[in-house]
Amino acid sequence: MKKELFQELHKNLEKQTFWLERSLEKSKNLDLENLEFDEFDILETLSSRYARTIDFLVRKYWRALDSVEFETQGTLVDVVNRAEKRGLIPDIERFREMKDLRNEIVHEYLDDQLEETFSDIRVFGKELLEICKKSLDYGK
Repeated sequence: MKKELFQELHKNLEKQTFWLERSLEKSKNLDLENLEFDEFDILETLSSRYARTIDFLVRKYWRALDSVEFETQGTLVDVVNRAEKRGLIPDIERFREMKDLRNEIVHEYLDDQLEETFSDIRVFGKELLEICKKSLDYGK
C-alpha cells in the first residue's frame, strides 16, 4: 500500500514540477517594475504554484518517502531534516527562507513589496524546481 501511494504521489510531483517550470518560464522576461494586468496574473499563478509545490513536497511527497523508507514519522522539521540528509536540499537554512516566502504568499503579507516578492519567487522558484527534480530522481 505504501508503495502504491508513493507512486501516485510521485506522478503528482511530476505534474507539480511541470506546472512550476511552465510558470517560471512564462515569468522570466517580465519587467517587475511595469507590470500589465496579464503579466500580474502570470506572477500570481507562479506564486500560487510555488506555495502549493512546497506544501506538496514537504507535507506529502517527502513524508511518504519517509514512510516507504521506514523512517519514523515526526514533525515537518524532521521531514525537512531527513530530506537534507538524503541530499535533496543543498542548504536547510535556504530552504527555511523558501518556506518563509511560502508563508508570506499564503497569508498574503505581500501588499507593500510586490516587486521584491515576485523577484524572490522567481529566484526561489528556480531552486525549488531543482529540489523537485532531485526528489523525483531520488524517488525513482
